[in-house]
Amino acid sequence: MATITSASFRHPATRSETGLFNEFRAFWRAFIAKAFDPYRPELHYMRGPGPAWRAKHVAVSPAVQSMLAEIRTAKAQKSSPSA
Repeated sequence: MATITSASFRHPATRSETGLFNEFRAFWRAFIAKAFDPYRPELHYMRGPGPAWRAKHVAVSPAVQSMLAEIRTAKAQKSSPSA
């Protein structure tokens, strides 16, 4: 019994063209995948400690404490209704 197999016979000149075409196609496929990738890690990663971390870990110097107290009293005076 004879077995029939499917094989494509190509001209030797088309093998290099097919290889070149495959390389070209692979380049553009990779380019489009990278260019239109929706994942943007810079949107998801923290850029540094925030204000809550600073409030918990950073000791405020006495000079800064006095400036903050002055600012708070000035704001309180500004927001209080004057008669």
